[in-house]
Amino acid sequence: MEKQNNKFNNRDSVDDTKYSMETHMIYGKNITKKWDYSHHVLPPISSSVIYRLDSVERGAEGFKEFANSPVAGEDPMPIYIYDRLGEPNKDILEENLAYVEKGDMAVTFATGMGAISGIMGMLTKSGDEIIAHHTLYGCTYSLFTNWYPRYNIKCILIDLTDINNLRNSITGKTKVIYFETPSNPNLDLIDILAVRDIVDEFNSSLSEADRIKIVVDNTFATPYCQRPIELGANFSVNSLTKGLGGFGTDMGGVVVGKKKYKDMLLLYRKDFGAVLNNKTAWTITTYGLPTLHLRIRQQIKTAQKLAEYLSNHEKVEFVNYPGLATNKYYDLAKKQMRDFYGNFAPGSLIYFVLKGSNALDSKEKAKKFMNYAAKKAYTMTLAVSLGHTRTLIEHPASMTHSMVPVEKLTEYKIDPGGIRLAAGLENVEDILSDLDECLLKV
Repeated sequence: MEKQNNKFNNRDSVDDTKYSMETHMIYGKNITKKWDYSHHVLPPISSSVIYRLDSVERGAEGFKEFANSPVAGEDPMPIYIYDRLGEPNKDILEENLAYVEKGDMAVTFATGMGAISGIMGMLTKSGDEIIAHHTLYGCTYSLFTNWYPRYNIKCILIDLTDINNLRNSITGKTKVIYFETPSNPNLDLIDILAVRDIVDEFNSSLSEADRIKIVVDNTFATPYCQRPIELGANFSVNSLTKGLGGFGTDMGGVVVGKKKYKDMLLLYRKDFGAVLNNKTAWTITTYGLPTLHLRIRQQIKTAQKLAEYLSNHEKVEFVNYPGLATNKYYDLAKKQMRDFYGNFAPGSLIYFVLKGSNALDSKEKAKKFMNYAAKKAYTMTLAVSLGHTRTLIEHPASMTHSMVPVEKLTEYKIDPGGIRLAAGLENVEDILSDLDECLLKV
């Protein structure tokens, strides 16, 4: 059959394996079949959702090849037909995301929740069970507890910081172990290698089709700080809206894993329709990935200083930040939160609680702190999300995690007065000045 007459760039003789991850995130793959950009410094934006076909036979070949990867060898030159099946910008981004997360393949989605829904929809069916850490992003919690029961998919929420809880919860119906590490919003850390060891024990007597899969939401860490697949996860999920996108301009999500799962994920995305916008894919490829190491590295430095300041402040009850030596997860963080060169990379998120006479008092003080910051602080923005150039603060109990029942907040270690702070790129002394002023008002 006739194939696209793409010309690769003229650097096809370059050995790109000797270069660092940071350089790879700028240049991407030295050679890609996804687009002819031999004369472009950057790949162009694809603005068409349909592609002209030279013949009926070519169209038939394109549909035949979609989600039908060869068992061995490289994928054939793509035949683009319709955006929902695939297009150049998404395909290029997916190649680069798979590389940075140390997976074989990546499939992007319109949002982070689209990615979570995609991988969980692929791995589970009616009658199956999911075991998840009890502290989750609010929308993930809602997906697992409000929607999946309608399809007879049971989610068992346990404390995975105690690995013995996992061993005691797995049944013959368990298909997925799902967790965030660090968790949203309180920064619990889960030992990925320990989870892998227990899952391997149970999987040893199961067929490949029945084996339990481990899915890790890596959004808080980003692949700069942690690569779950290297630590034993089957799949790593990221919200591209956060650190990987970096500028708060575009929504997206991605699932990274082994190549054998790519076709099923592509079919799921095609049929359920949560397709990443091509212009968003171009933006993240052009701006997000190339600056990831610069942004996260600086945000970690800032977060460390802010956490140290808060942990010593008389009005702060406690601070959760993996980079503090006093943090209960510090040793685990040093083991699994490492940058591309093995340096300790504890992330850019902080969770802290203000002192109060009781939980209600602490909650009211947190609201007062954030309301004052919203009006008076130049360097802190009251807004959800994270991984932004701006420092963002929010109140999880009444915002991102408002769908968690009030009576469950304490059980899931989400303090009613807890404040989530996502460090931005401002001068750290300016943030400290604003923090100091805001704390004086509570």
